[in-house]
Amino acid sequence: MSVVTLDQVENQIARGFRYLQFSPEIEALFRKEYAAERVRLAVIWGVIGVFIYDLVYFGDRTMLPDVFSELLVARFLVFTPFVIGCILAVRRWPNALLYDVLAVAIAVLGVTLPMAAATQSASSYLFVYQNGNSAAFLFFVIALRPRFFSVVIGLALMCASHFTTTRLTGAFDDVTYSGIITFYLTLSIFLAVSAYFLEQKDRQNFLNQLRGSLLYRQLERNAERDELTGLLNRRSLARVGEMLWNDAPRLAPVSAILLDIDHFKRFNDVHGHIEGDACIRAVSQCMRDTVDEASFVFRFGGEEMLVLVADREPLQALAMAERIRSAIERLDIAHRGLGNGCVTASLGVAAALATETTLEKLLQKADGALYEAKHMGRNTVALAGAPKAGAQVA
Repeated sequence: MSVVTLDQVENQIARGFRYLQFSPEIEALFRKEYAAERVRLAVIWGVIGVFIYDLVYFGDRTMLPDVFSELLVARFLVFTPFVIGCILAVRRWPNALLYDVLAVAIAVLGVTLPMAAATQSASSYLFVYQNGNSAAFLFFVIALRPRFFSVVIGLALMCASHFTTTRLTGAFDDVTYSGIITFYLTLSIFLAVSAYFLEQKDRQNFLNQLRGSLLYRQLERNAERDELTGLLNRRSLARVGEMLWNDAPRLAPVSAILLDIDHFKRFNDVHGHIEGDACIRAVSQCMRDTVDEASFVFRFGGEEMLVLVADREPLQALAMAERIRSAIERLDIAHRGLGNGCVTASLGVAAALATETTLEKLLQKADGALYEAKHMGRNTVALAGAPKAGAQVA
């Protein structure tokens, strides 16, 4: 699926779409939804259309009895199976282009078949009979509703077919024939203009719905993100925790890495809150860049960050924590409160089987390991439950 941003949608709304065409990414989404909607209704309209088309069987008997057998074959043995095949095709391969092509084919065939048989008729009711094709024009545009450019092509082909077959009947003088042409051209123009504005309205509604959906996702995302760092916030912790516990294999551990920036209060006192915020953002980005894609990174509170990850052995989680600690140290953010020192972090690691612990208990263990790391001199990683907390001191 194409990835579309809120900015792209709002730019498209601002630019408009006079030629009924969006930018490639949005157009791909529109066509997918268009195809899904048309395919969903294909069976309904197919049944209704075939029923009405074949119901004209009674008109064939009374108005064109001399070619009734040909009309019987055309309606029941040609048109009906063709429509059924088209329905099966679009349900098997649902896409916008195929739907439009088959809609045009159904419309042209529906107009051509009865009038082709009528060319061999000597009935005096041919003028009344040919008027029935106006229903096919209406059904094509109003019920099948292909896209505008397909409507124009379809109407042109239907007119060409109808004008040719009515001429071939030889039943109409020039004045009557010109009246038939005028009627169907006028009908086609009205239908084409209506199709243009219908599609324009459909596209506008699609953009508005897409914009609303993206706004909702953005609000949902913002509600779960820390404004300063862009990390997940405490509000999202319960949801992610539940997801990890539900998805984790029965014998797979879940790990928590709790990080605290060393001497951060002193950093704020010396550098000020603006630089303090910049420091937190830098550390947060460093953590995002260091952990793997399966990890969830949270701002746990103040200068504390949390990483949750499933299916990692304790030593793997410990190695990840050490990579984070080392990466933060390499940022070399000056900490004038420590003389010539730089910003560092202490990390506590805890891991346990999902079936043997809860999120709260795991966080308590990680917090205890973090306390041990601080106690051992900071800029340190400690593993809960290991001798001397399994410390790795830089």
